[in-house]
Amino acid sequence: MKPKLILLVASLVLALTVLFQNTHITTFRLLFWHPEMSLAILVLIILAIGFVLGFVIAKLTAKRKT
Repeated sequence: MKPKLILLVASLVLALTVLFQNTHITTFRLLFWHPEMSLAILVLIILAIGFVLGFVIAKLTAKRKT
C-alpha cells in the first residue's frame, strides 16, 4: 500500500475513535455566543475546518512553486 493511503486510513480511524468516545454535551463560547452541542460534533467541525485550511494552503503554495 502507498504511505499516503496508510496515513489517511490511520488518521481516519483515530478521528473516528475520538469522535465516538466524546459524545457528551459541551458549551462552546465564542465572544457573546454560547451554543451547546455534542463534543463529537464540535471536534468534527474543527477537523473539517483544519482539512479545508490545509488543502487551501497546499494549493496556494503549490502554485507559487511552479
